[in-house]
Amino acid sequence: MISIDGVAAHFSQRSPFSASGVTVADVCKTTYEEIKKDKKHRYVIFYIKDEKQIDVEVIGARDAAYDAFLEDLQKGGAGECRYGLFDFEYTHQCQGTSEASLLTFLNFASKKQKLFLMSWCPDTAKVKKKMLYSSSFDALKKSLVGVQKYIQATDLSEASEEAVEEKLRATDRN
Repeated sequence: MISIDGVAAHFSQRSPFSASGVTVADVCKTTYEEIKKDKKHRYVIFYIKDEKQIDVEVIGARDAAYDAFLEDLQKGGAGECRYGLFDFEYTHQCQGTSEASLLTFLNFASKKQKLFLMSWCPDTAKVKKKMLYSSSFDALKKSLVGVQKYIQATDLSEASEEAVEEKLRATDRN
């Protein structure tokens, strides 16, 4: 609270900290912009360094497949949590078109690209680690403005390409 000529005024400031006190490194925002605007990379894996700061661990090449993303997401081991941002591409079939007509009239299909941010906390991770990652996720979400979908995954069935595509398609307009 600041007092100006005896009048109290409250100023709210957006904190760069998460509920856990973890901050987001500037390189996370820079890498995100390189994916979103410049299309330089396909994905990025983030981790919490020394329980203090979210940092970049791995950057996936633009031609990298989804399997490489999943592999890098789990690189820390069975007891490790991570965050992953992926620029997902798929073909959207407009409502009222069939597969056959889609092949004939390609202009009815549109290519879609959506950025999603995944919180990967496997069931095998320790409770303390899961709590740190869940309480810090909001700070990362606020730093990466423009992400279309947030996904939480605890096992490979929730993180699979099929499961993610289904979640992204659910937000499409027909």
